[in-house]
Amino acid sequence: MGLQTATAALNDIKTHYCAGGSGPAVVFVHGLAEDHRSWRRQQEEFADHRTYAYDVRGHGASTVGDANGTLAQLRDDLLAFLGEVSGPAVCVGFSLGGTVVLSAAAHRPDLVTGVVVLGTSSVVGRAAAEINLQRAAETGDAVLDSLRADTTMMVSNSTVDIDEVVARRAESIGDGRGYANAATAMAGLRGNPLTPELAAIKCPVTVIGGEHDALCPRKAADILLEALPQATYQEIPGAGHLMNIDNPEAVTAALRNALAVQGREPFEPS
Repeated sequence: MGLQTATAALNDIKTHYCAGGSGPAVVFVHGLAEDHRSWRRQQEEFADHRTYAYDVRGHGASTVGDANGTLAQLRDDLLAFLGEVSGPAVCVGFSLGGTVVLSAAAHRPDLVTGVVVLGTSSVVGRAAAEINLQRAAETGDAVLDSLRADTTMMVSNSTVDIDEVVARRAESIGDGRGYANAATAMAGLRGNPLTPELAAIKCPVTVIGGEHDALCPRKAADILLEALPQATYQEIPGAGHLMNIDNPEAVTAALRNALAVQGREPFEPS
């Protein structure tokens, strides 16, 4: 089955998504200033799964609705998608999307059957929180200037066309309201970290990090690995934060490996 796009009315928004393949369900959640297209390569290659990649509230073609700048609202958007569109699924999230996936897994283990997170943090430091709030407040040309600076910092592979990546990310955020909303939600992890909730996740979790990721370094992954009952780590060589742009072949291979272990029984402490 080829890739097809559709829209679903979920909570207070219209969620745009792309679906394809057949088999076990996998839902992909993109990062800040991205949209469902960031997972196109994986959706094309994982035709043996029923894959879904949706546009986060206010990104891509999804409406922003009554956005309140909280991780809980973005989590509930994912849970609504799982409940009404895909059914229970393994959830794969990058950066912002990974945090959303972890929160959803902690709250609804019946809907999130497995977790894979890439470049993800469960808490942010003061400097990162301040940057996110600054990005949320920017307007006009400042948004594009910051997007270019941030993208350059997130890419390690010198062969990547930064102009092309920035243009695609700028298109993903549209009028910027969804981008500001999601950046505010991430800043909220400074005072309300997700880490204490991770112990509630009993399904297998794969944590994937980029070798040269300055935004979510190995320390961020170690915090997750220490807090999660059943987790493993994979690293993408030669990649910065935007690892699916820096080294998409290695990311696809790592995701394929991760999906292979998601059929295990939920972990029960002895």
